[in-house]
Amino acid sequence: MEARFLAGKKILVCGGCGFMGSDFILTLLERVKDAEVVNVDALTYAADPNNLKDADTRRYRFVKGDIADGMLMQKLMKDADAVVNFAAETHVDRSIHTPAEAFIRTNILGVHALLEALRASPHIERMIHISTDEVWGDLPLDSKEKFTEDSPFRPNSPYAASKAGGDLLIRSYVRTHHVPVIVTHSVNNFGPRQYPEKLIPFFTMRALQGKTVPLYGTGKNMRDWLHVDDHSEAVLTVMEKGELGMVYNISQQKEYSNIFIAKNILRILKKPESLIEYVKDRPGHDLKYAVDSSKLRALGWKPRYSLEDKLPEVVEWYKKNVREGSTAANAHIGL
Repeated sequence: MEARFLAGKKILVCGGCGFMGSDFILTLLERVKDAEVVNVDALTYAADPNNLKDADTRRYRFVKGDIADGMLMQKLMKDADAVVNFAAETHVDRSIHTPAEAFIRTNILGVHALLEALRASPHIERMIHISTDEVWGDLPLDSKEKFTEDSPFRPNSPYAASKAGGDLLIRSYVRTHHVPVIVTHSVNNFGPRQYPEKLIPFFTMRALQGKTVPLYGTGKNMRDWLHVDDHSEAVLTVMEKGELGMVYNISQQKEYSNIFIAKNILRILKKPESLIEYVKDRPGHDLKYAVDSSKLRALGWKPRYSLEDKLPEVVEWYKKNVREGSTAANAHIGL
């Protein structure tokens, strides 16, 4: 990718110590040799500054802070040319089984604070906001339909509703205040350094400890899985070529059942399928996500990796890098 817009720019990344944000920062610093990054992160439970231990410190700076702090965000935007917002509470089960205030604060109030800071920062050329495919609700398992950028919002979890709320705020600010924002909707990401409450590292850690791999309901719920490196490249493409005010979907355009994921993790680890345990389905569990990313692909992006190719490598990374005593192995299932 030829980085015309990003060359020499100062990029403010919000939530850059998390799984997806840290991968984006490392990718950006590698791809654009004269770009500079300021990473603001509140360092909540799923963030890890060690994710960026290999970042070039000559072009990378960390600031501990909350995106809901409007004065801080306005201060940081004064020295930036563009903003990328990864900051979010993302774990569906936490939004169901615990009070959802944290989701409302970050995913709605935090987005509002960013938008107000953006209004006060006319030199910012563009902001990319990272959203999710879960805002559209779900599809029947046998459906051939795919969600598009124009699909109506029908969120089924407090997490998804909070993300939809932030997206709608952005839509209103783009229309009313003409702020330079682009929204992306991504499918499930996977890769190294993901907090082990999410499905793939969660199942991997459970299996490594000889514990059961709990599948909600029938295990037939389907998701599209995108390697995090492909997601980072997609965001760079949108930053370079995306049209302000537009929405772009990011997807592999291939769906897999949860039971397929579980069986393949067990196969990779040489563990028996008898470790699979079917458990009571969670409330409001979405059946299927399928997402059309042809609009983004028209800009020249396409995924380089498949789940089948990368899953063994990712499972091996968790086997080597995450302690077997991790408390996340006892956490709720993550999707």
